[in-house]
Amino acid sequence: MIKKCLFPAAGYGTRFLPATKSMPKEMMPIVNKPLIEYGVDEAIEAGITGMCIVTGRGKHSLMDHFDKNYELEHQISGTNKEALLEDIRATIDAASFTYIRQKEMKGLGHAILTGRELVGDEAFAVVLADDLCLNLEDGVLSQMVALYKQFRCSIVAVEEVPEDETHKYGVISGEEMRDNLYRVDNMVEKPEQGTAPSNLAIIGRYILTPDIFDILEKTEPGKNGEIQITDALLKQAQSGCVLAYKFKGERFDCGSVEGFIQATNYCYENIYLKSDAPNQPQKTVKTG
Repeated sequence: MIKKCLFPAAGYGTRFLPATKSMPKEMMPIVNKPLIEYGVDEAIEAGITGMCIVTGRGKHSLMDHFDKNYELEHQISGTNKEALLEDIRATIDAASFTYIRQKEMKGLGHAILTGRELVGDEAFAVVLADDLCLNLEDGVLSQMVALYKQFRCSIVAVEEVPEDETHKYGVISGEEMRDNLYRVDNMVEKPEQGTAPSNLAIIGRYILTPDIFDILEKTEPGKNGEIQITDALLKQAQSGCVLAYKFKGERFDCGSVEGFIQATNYCYENIYLKSDAPNQPQKTVKTG
């Protein structure tokens, strides 16, 4: 039912300068796999096959990553290194990739609106690659797609954050319909300290119905002079229904250095060391 996933990937990643001066933040590797590949794999797991990527200047490596590299593949053909490409080959074969450039940085709402041409008139998912979400069972998007099949409305993923960090996020309040699922009645983008309606913060996973595009077109710039998806979703909630889902799994803010290191350590210990990756170091088992 959800066939396309939109990846806003035009930002500069200034918190990781100088690394992101010439490399998109979405291509920064968590162990041996770039952030955006984790997001694409999560979408594929949820049954989504159309990846729509909103890019900007200097983002050519995103397109190159999801394409064949004939010279590289020829050089390592027949060696033990060839197996290292199995996962990305499977990802490329399982999905289609389309791209559009966001000409100006005017906020997440504007980035999503830029992707309208790629998405068309259908419900779609949105993944912010620097919010790395991991679950050893169903991924976050899989959980949200199952909810969409039941409720057929826009859904945002939320998690509880400390009260002194609510000013960093869009924050929702609403009526709890059942465990971990809320009908949104208010939504504020980066509220001032002490004014947040709750401690339920929106993170980078959305399912949006196509009427969000018309709402975004009419949404005036808000916080920081940007077109905020939060403002558009509030209008949608006031005229219809928007749900907030407290998901199952781990989430790492890889837009911050601390979150990036935490994600790397988690993936190394819980995914990489338990995989069949060639030439990986053997796990040390302490005895005694």
